[in-house]
Amino acid sequence: MNNVDLRVRWLGRMNFADALELQEGIVAQKREDRAAADEILLLEHEPVYTIGRTPDKSSLLGEVHLPHQLFAINRGGQATYHGPGQLIGYPLLNFRRCGQDLHKYLRWLEQTLIEFVGAYQISATRREGLTGVWVDNRKIASIGVGVRHWVTMHGFALNVCGDLSPFGNILPCGISNVAMTSIENETGKSFAVVDVARAFEKVVREKIQELRCDQEAHAVPV
Repeated sequence: MNNVDLRVRWLGRMNFADALELQEGIVAQKREDRAAADEILLLEHEPVYTIGRTPDKSSLLGEVHLPHQLFAINRGGQATYHGPGQLIGYPLLNFRRCGQDLHKYLRWLEQTLIEFVGAYQISATRREGLTGVWVDNRKIASIGVGVRHWVTMHGFALNVCGDLSPFGNILPCGISNVAMTSIENETGKSFAVVDVARAFEKVVREKIQELRCDQEAHAVPV
């Protein structure tokens, strides 16, 4: 197994534009230096809506009513909301080390989050045909990723605590009548996002080697 360094950073609360610029800078650095350490950025966002690279904007329900700024970004998927109380995770990984297999990467993210919330006595699962993490019919984590120059971008949003009502202004991930939930709602206990981030760092450091491959594939960058 290729034992590559992993740098995990807690960044606190950031607005989306600054976090996106930071991701793009890391991607550029990793493009120049393929031996650079993989990184995972952990943070909270100020309230914001995002949507992926899709011509179908129906999940926005029209955007003029949105109470917060909207960003169209280079990830898959429909509209979602980010805000205080969510743990945002942005893995910036050399995708060659991950076998260049997007399906495997998405399932790894889901399984890592499923196992992580299991430590809070939450029984989470996947749902067939729907990317993300669910507790029965309630969605606790959303996932949307992109790959640029064979480096992964964007990632996941795990609902820890706080107000989930802004999801009501959109069709979250394009799913009608979806119920959003959080660690706090499922457990009835209060958690600080920074504490959840610290716990997640320990888990992801253990799980990262499940994703990595021994050899890098040779292909034209996307």
